[in-house]
Parts: sequence; structure tokens; C-alpha cells
Amino acid sequence: MKATAKELRFHSKALLDAVSRGDSVIITFRGKPCAKLVPYEDNELSENLKSEDDLFGIWRDRDDVECVDDYVRNLRKSRF
Repeated sequence: MKATAKELRFHSKALLDAVSRGDSVIITFRGKPCAKLVPYEDNELSENLKSEDDLFGIWRDRDDVECVDDYVRNLRKSRF
């Protein structure tokens, strides 16, 4: 299903109802696709990725950083 950004703004309830039925909705802006609404899947994989102990994103490849919070806190000490 396709919808414009204007339709998303004014008919968001209807679009969310379509998504809850299992459809995916492509949102277009000025005729070009820019977003996709898909049903939310609550699975264990997404919970495992969000554990507080694991490093994420750009921090995952850093060998010198064990705890991102401590690293950032130490960087900010010099500001105050």
C-alpha cells in the first residue's frame, strides 16, 4: 500500500489500522518513497541486541573502550 506524507498526517489512524492487519505502507514525499510502516515484531532477537552490557554501533569495534558511559563521562570532565 502507498500513502503520501499528507495522507500520513491526516489519516494516520487508518494507516496504522492497515499496518495492524499485517500490511506494509510505503510513505512517499513528493512522489518518492521515503519511509515504510511495517508491523512491529516483538521477538527475542531484538531484546538480545538491546542488552545494556553490549557495546553497539561504532563502539563495538573499539578495543580501547570497555564501557561507553565511563568513556564519555571522562571526556566530559574537562568541560566543567
